[in-house]
Amino acid sequence: MRETDGWTLLVIVGMTVITVVTRCFFFISEREWRLPGWAQRGLQYAPIAALAAVIAPDLVLTDGVIGNLLTDARTWGGLAAAAFYFGAGTGALRWWAPSPSAWRSTCRCAYY
Repeated sequence: MRETDGWTLLVIVGMTVITVVTRCFFFISEREWRLPGWAQRGLQYAPIAALAAVIAPDLVLTDGVIGNLLTDARTWGGLAAAAFYFGAGTGALRWWAPSPSAWRSTCRCAYY
């Protein structure tokens, strides 16, 4: 097995320093630091945007190419899961899925 050279160690140490500084930046400051209102509002949408970025390509792409969406079961499963989630959230289907865990389970089943 080859020994680790100096450049590799330097890169590892440099990446460690950059990670620690960027993650601890808010703790290093002596005064309280607040995000502007527009940034706080924008961060509220970060989880849904990340979830959409993970799920949407899986629903639409087949082997890296957009397939025939009308004949793909994943498209219909995703639409059914979204319709059920939003319908149950408004109370239209509350009798069928009374708890949030049931919504998540049903959405997962419809997706797969």
